Amino acid sequence: MTSTLRRSALGITASLIGWFIVVEIVSGILQGYYIPLFSDIVIALDITDADVNWFEAGQLLLSAIVVPILAKLGDMFGHKRILLLAAVLTALASWGLVFADSFWTFLLFWALQGFYVVWLPLEIALIFERGREQNRGVSLTRRAAGLLVVGLEAGAIVGALAAGRIFAATGDLALTLTVPAVAVSLVAVVIWRFVPESTPSGVRTLDTWGTVILAWGLLLVTGALAWMRLIGALELGAASWWGVAGLLLLGVLVLVWFVRFELRQSNPIIDMRVLARPEMWPVQATAFLIGISLLGAQGPLSTYAGTDPSLGYGLGLDSAERSYVIGLYLVSLIVGASLFAATSRRISPRLMLIGAAVLVGIGYALFLPFHVELWQVLVNLSIAGLGCGALVGAMPAAAAAAAPLGQTGEASGLTNTTKTIGGAFSSGVFGVVLAVGAGAAVGQTASSLGGYLTVWSICAAGGFLAALLLLIVPKVAFADAPPA
Repeated sequence: MTSTLRRSALGITASLIGWFIVVEIVSGILQGYYIPLFSDIVIALDITDADVNWFEAGQLLLSAIVVPILAKLGDMFGHKRILLLAAVLTALASWGLVFADSFWTFLLFWALQGFYVVWLPLEIALIFERGREQNRGVSLTRRAAGLLVVGLEAGAIVGALAAGRIFAATGDLALTLTVPAVAVSLVAVVIWRFVPESTPSGVRTLDTWGTVILAWGLLLVTGALAWMRLIGALELGAASWWGVAGLLLLGVLVLVWFVRFELRQSNPIIDMRVLARPEMWPVQATAFLIGISLLGAQGPLSTYAGTDPSLGYGLGLDSAERSYVIGLYLVSLIVGASLFAATSRRISPRLMLIGAAVLVGIGYALFLPFHVELWQVLVNLSIAGLGCGALVGAMPAAAAAAAPLGQTGEASGLTNTTKTIGGAFSSGVFGVVLAVGAGAAVGQTASSLGGYLTVWSICAAGGFLAALLLLIVPKVAFADAPPA
């Protein structure tokens, strides 16, 4: 009888993971589909290339704020309910993009589409809660997280390849934009019909003031970082830097206030005592550090690949050839996530996290001496991509494993927030680093080699520092609970 129930529960969990892979494929499509269309969107909206930066900035601001709040609501009211809500909001925003006919309406719907960033943390929480019932929540979640990342990156590749071809075949931008809108709408139906609900924590009181303080703190910090990135793109004056510094300082002070406030609450939006655990804070710090290379370094990689090699560096690739380089990097992420899912039962999860972080550091450190030939860049990216792919799948699962009962959504969602802030911070810093000496050093608009070497050094340092922090994690962390 017990084995029958176990097989039944396993079947439910396996089918649940299968549906979530479908959800993550659509999430990847959203992340990859629009990039090849940006030039056509610029023409359709009658805006400049620099205005496109506002799209990412708006979505970044919203995602940094809503992820911790929605993840907490998932713990309180059921993860499926909030996942379905996020899917419906994303679908409405995707349809809004189809009919948007001005910069401001497109910006609004583009920002609102950022609700999809909470999908993965809520899925991890649902899988973990199902697995916990079988005393195998941690190991099951690790393997599932790797498979979900495979679906995510595969969807990004499919979206990037499909968008250009669909637009070339139809010549109609609005019709082309309906494809992701239809996909997200179908995913909402899948979640509604086939995903079972988790057991809510039973707490029905939201820390309203904590939520407001957190939202303002994240808004100020991410707004400052987004503004930092836009300074170079929009060629703003030196006075803008004082505005960035003021916003950043104010945001940090608000977050300090938030921490002190949360320590006095019985049901905080983010439990600071859990966050301070030795098996939790290194994972969140790793998410921030890996966000530097995962989210912040892709822009510099693309511009370096397109730089004229007559300057003594750069690869001189056209847009199509650069897309192949990015595609190989995405494939390495898929391989890393797949290896993580396949070996998570046989290798200590702590050692795997450390090894993956070391691979990121090695991959970017190799750029310092080896960056002239295309094959060198591809090898370096593949090594870093293997590590990043494993970490993207491992971090939400590790955070969920370190969280107490009823806080898995909050913990896994926080890794997404810290990763986003790390990417925003590095994106702004890298933009400044690459802009310094661009004209003076080479007499052209290309960035200096020293700027690229600095970017790669920061990414490598982030990987190695993450590995050192993970050494602090207790050796028994992230293991399945013993059977009752």
